[in-house]
Amino acid sequence: MSTQLNRRSFAAAAATLGAGLASSTAAAATAANAPPLGVLDKLDVAALQAAMSAGRLSAVELTRHCLKRIEALNLRGPQLRAVIELNPDALAQARALDAHRRHKKSPQVRGPLHGIPVLLKDNIATADKMSTTAGSLALAGLHAQRDAHIVERLRAAGAVILGKTNLSEWANIRSNRSSSGWSSRGGQTRNPHVLNRSPSGSSSGSAVAAAAHLAPLTVGTETDGSICSPAQACGVVGFKPTVGLVSRSGIIPISASQDTAGPIVRHVRDAALLLQAMAGTDPTDPVTLTQAATLPDFTAGLQPDALQGKRIGVIRAAVPNQPAVAALFEKALATLREQGAVLIDPMVIPNYAEARRGEFTVLIHELKDGVAKYLAAYQSDAPVKTLADVIAWNKAHAEQAMPFFAQETLEAAVATQGIEAPGYVEALANCRRLSRAEGIDAMFAEHKLDAIVGPTGNIAWPIDHLLGDRFTGGGFGSMFAIAGYPHLTVPMGMVGGLPVGISFAAQAWQDARVLALGHAFEQASPHLQAPRYLQETGLN
Repeated sequence: MSTQLNRRSFAAAAATLGAGLASSTAAAATAANAPPLGVLDKLDVAALQAAMSAGRLSAVELTRHCLKRIEALNLRGPQLRAVIELNPDALAQARALDAHRRHKKSPQVRGPLHGIPVLLKDNIATADKMSTTAGSLALAGLHAQRDAHIVERLRAAGAVILGKTNLSEWANIRSNRSSSGWSSRGGQTRNPHVLNRSPSGSSSGSAVAAAAHLAPLTVGTETDGSICSPAQACGVVGFKPTVGLVSRSGIIPISASQDTAGPIVRHVRDAALLLQAMAGTDPTDPVTLTQAATLPDFTAGLQPDALQGKRIGVIRAAVPNQPAVAALFEKALATLREQGAVLIDPMVIPNYAEARRGEFTVLIHELKDGVAKYLAAYQSDAPVKTLADVIAWNKAHAEQAMPFFAQETLEAAVATQGIEAPGYVEALANCRRLSRAEGIDAMFAEHKLDAIVGPTGNIAWPIDHLLGDRFTGGGFGSMFAIAGYPHLTVPMGMVGGLPVGISFAAQAWQDARVLALGHAFEQASPHLQAPRYLQETGLN
């Protein structure tokens, strides 16, 4: 069956379904189509909270500001398609939170996110008027029966749940020829810096929304690269926590071994605040019970001298074959030295290739098992109950669901023999041993490291629905994804109008340290730049 579709019939079908898909021939916007940044857009969460505490700002005003930017940038102007759905109750939530703050007799502030709008990736369940679909038309219009655990925590911390962000459909596990940021429900998310370049994925919409100042905070999810890669491509901060720090309950899964939610924001301090709100134990996600009884204050170590005396390994193999990125990385290393870091250069992660060899086997076995469990627990009224049902639905609606690429990865997952299969058990054990004890942990112990650094990846490539994504190497995030260890990306500079990032990573549960090191670099060498919404770059 052909996976290509006549563009005119594709647009017509999408309109009929109300999916909001954009024709791939839609005219690119110029910088003049985008509203300039206002005062609110330049404030971090702490400054926004200070303004609200002083009565200079309300949650309603902040929420309305975000909604206006989404209206101007999401389906109009540059047509970013970062937001797949807005919460019709967002303003009502903001009003209630303002009332709590201004109560005459007993003012109440729920937490550090009181009144702060948050956008969630559309694989995170919310028990409200919004759908939870992983970008799939098979789940469009359906509602989760209860909140994901992290959504419960965000509400308890006072966040305004503003809406859902677009993503690479099924978190980019549907096909090996996919286009990052495209989903059958939401269309193609576009990189706000250069509109014809990929936003990367799978948390594409969250990264684009953060970069374009559509909300102060966004949440993404990662199995392998899906937070840090789009964050780097869009020039913002992305943090993948240690697996088990944040509950996965209520998040449409790929892998019980590697999945986690995490912050995608503009400032490392905001990542720490958002992580603080989301982190914690959850009896329905047993991996969270392995975390420390008392979590650290993730903001406490965010000091400008955090790099002083820290031993940091330099992963030269992470440098992509792009000279301009290599040059920026050398400047970043100079900054680390100036801040007192001791660089061990170069370092090689042991067993990197060997650990990655079994990852695909682990993922497709866990995908089949996890999707069925999620649907039963959170969306039992869905017309699809299993991954096999999803495949059948896509085939029956191929014009709308598979116009550009197929679903061979889903089919490979359905063909597996379950998580009791010897091949899966062996692959999982090998991945854990090679990535942890005989990989990252061995390297850290031998060289007495506090962290390692390297470029996060390569420059964003042109969007290409025919050939799919064009990764050209670089980065080391896969090893930390397989191990389940923390990984942070921070803006490192620009090449041809496109951002690139530097990664900081460490051993399990060293999340506070990684955030502190990244924050110190960010303060010493700030590279956050507002998008220019260019039609194209001069790069080839």
